[in-house]
Amino acid sequence: MTVLHIIEFPDPRLRLRAEPVRVFDAALRQFVADMFETMYAANGVGLAATQVAVSQRVLVADMSDARNQPLALINPQILEKTGSQVYQEGCLSFPGIFADVTRAMTVKVKAHDVDGEEVVMEFEGPLAVCIQHEMDHLEGKVFVDYLSPLKRTMLLKRMEKQRKQAASA
Repeated sequence: MTVLHIIEFPDPRLRLRAEPVRVFDAALRQFVADMFETMYAANGVGLAATQVAVSQRVLVADMSDARNQPLALINPQILEKTGSQVYQEGCLSFPGIFADVTRAMTVKVKAHDVDGEEVVMEFEGPLAVCIQHEMDHLEGKVFVDYLSPLKRTMLLKRMEKQRKQAASA
């Protein structure tokens, strides 16, 4: 397996809408395995293909403490959203930045697994937040888009300051 390079905001590739996966083959399975390897190496709980500069509708997630509940969704679509929750989100493409975002409490999602089989799953709580966050990436949307302009500007300035400090260290 390979650890892929995670692109960081403001890379314009994060704003691209991902293309549907049409071929379910060994190359896709390898890419999904590499995405899991990358997410675990970065200590993340979710990763979208667009974050590794691949414009395909693929996401992976694993919010388990033991890192033993890997979930891969190909071409995911939200069928239903219910409820509301505020959750502090972070993002591997925004290192060190966290903000409260309001999202649905429960989502019902239709997707394909790595073998091309259609699945319908329901997620709630933090995992529902994670799935919505990663699906946003596939649409070219990032979590700071949900913030007020002032809050977004403050967080992005903080991120830029952290980058400059890291570069000079």
